Amino acid sequence: MRSDSVKMGTSQAPHRSLFNALGYTEEERQRPLIGIVSSYNEIVPGHMNLDKITEAVKMGVAMAGGTPVMFPAIAVCDGIAMGHIGMKYSLVTRDLIADSTECMAMAHGFDGLVCIPNCDKNVPGLLMAAARLNIPTVFVSGGPMLAGRVKGEKRSLSSMFEAVGSVAAGSMTMEELCEYEEKVCPTCGSCSGMYTANSMNCLTEAIGMGLKGNGTIPAVYSERIRLAKHAGMKIMELVEKNIRPRDIMTKEAFLNALTVDMALGCSTNTMLHLPAIAHEAGVDLNLDIANELSAKTPNLCHLAPAGPTYMEDLNEAGGVYAVMKELSKLNLLNLNLITATGKTVGENIADAVNTNENVIRPVENPYSETGGIAVLKGNLAPDSGVVKRSAVVPEMMVHEGPARVFDCEEDAIEAIKGGKIVAGDVVVIRYEGPKGGPGMREMLNPTSAIAGMGLGSSVALITDGRFSGASRGASIGHVSPEAAVGGPIALVEEGDIISINIPENALNVKISDEEMNRRRAAWQPREPKVTTGYLARYRELVTSGNRGAILELPSNNK
Repeated sequence: MRSDSVKMGTSQAPHRSLFNALGYTEEERQRPLIGIVSSYNEIVPGHMNLDKITEAVKMGVAMAGGTPVMFPAIAVCDGIAMGHIGMKYSLVTRDLIADSTECMAMAHGFDGLVCIPNCDKNVPGLLMAAARLNIPTVFVSGGPMLAGRVKGEKRSLSSMFEAVGSVAAGSMTMEELCEYEEKVCPTCGSCSGMYTANSMNCLTEAIGMGLKGNGTIPAVYSERIRLAKHAGMKIMELVEKNIRPRDIMTKEAFLNALTVDMALGCSTNTMLHLPAIAHEAGVDLNLDIANELSAKTPNLCHLAPAGPTYMEDLNEAGGVYAVMKELSKLNLLNLNLITATGKTVGENIADAVNTNENVIRPVENPYSETGGIAVLKGNLAPDSGVVKRSAVVPEMMVHEGPARVFDCEEDAIEAIKGGKIVAGDVVVIRYEGPKGGPGMREMLNPTSAIAGMGLGSSVALITDGRFSGASRGASIGHVSPEAAVGGPIALVEEGDIISINIPENALNVKISDEEMNRRRAAWQPREPKVTTGYLARYRELVTSGNRGAILELPSNNK
């Protein structure tokens, strides 16, 4: 066993004395040591129940003959971090989580891991660690929040942010805002729409690292506790069979995940996280393939913010496996891949049933024939830009309008709420990319303000930053190269006409090549916004959004 390095032999007598200090018995030391990576904390609603999940996992491990050993992982609440300097620290935690988990697993010789994440960067960070470490691993998350109810209608966190914009527009009273505040987030769990946390938890099932229901069983259901116990038991099977993350997370598995992503209409943040996880697994996942997959993958779900259904509805309709079963009708998935269940994808979904065709549309009647995410290119985004196509209204799929240019999120919000943005405008927010931010902030406040002001069907937003999964509308993020490295988005001027054509995957600014070259020659890099601490180090190492904002040594970071 891998853990023999810390517990067997004469040279390990000092190690065993420390296990004695921890209260472990000889019988426990002789069993496989299973690291339980718990993301429990008291500041993230999606993590406040992970202590119960952790105890259930530990029980499952012990029942199956292992010795569970818990250690922590950090997590940021994106909603609480939104709209201030805290959002600079959200994406960057993904790498801190991966690095610290690697440190703990390597230092203590664990034979296997059970990862217990839930929210936005926690899931991909732990998947990155799993791929990097390549020791048997299974995932079980804390589960989604139940939807809130306001005046008899289901609501979620995106409704809350948009309500703030409605107050600014004068279309909602403060009393109504207070009612939303009290009711939209009624339970623990990751926020109830198909936002980034739930997107990544669903894709953990699709890629094969989580058990059935991991992405959809609500946090408050006892079924979630039972799932955690099964995950604890399952890791012992994976250790015995030596089924490891890189056996599961193959190139074909990532293509399966991208295909399910398109069908579900997941958050655009998956276009950052999947390439980063693939990089750790030794898989080159070029986002150019996203449009190829999207072209043949129907969009089957319109969960909030794209539509009126929520994670609890998806769970009741059959969950991720039911979506995969629909896709298998078109031979869009590789069904022969091994998964953390110990079975193949095909075996996993064999008995799945779509029980609500209003939540999961059958492939014969999709929302659209193409997938929920599109990668755009053009002279404004030579490498890429990403949009959640399934959350864009039809009249904004093709749009031209004058650029309204802002060099930070705060200036854009002030202009939107101040009534300075009008129908037809294209809001450009730059110097918010991985290096420029630094940290690539989410732009939920600007997109919510646009929607709340009644401009969601007439104003587009383009940024080298990124969007929350709660954002909707013609919101194009991850524009690469970013402004901080002199990408074309840095050269856009107030009033330039921006052309967006989502069906043709095109994003352009209507100026000549000669004018673009003139502006490029005159461009000067900005002084860094942050010069000390972790963000400064991150800025030096991080790559562009189109590469997943991975960290590389400066000599390799182009």
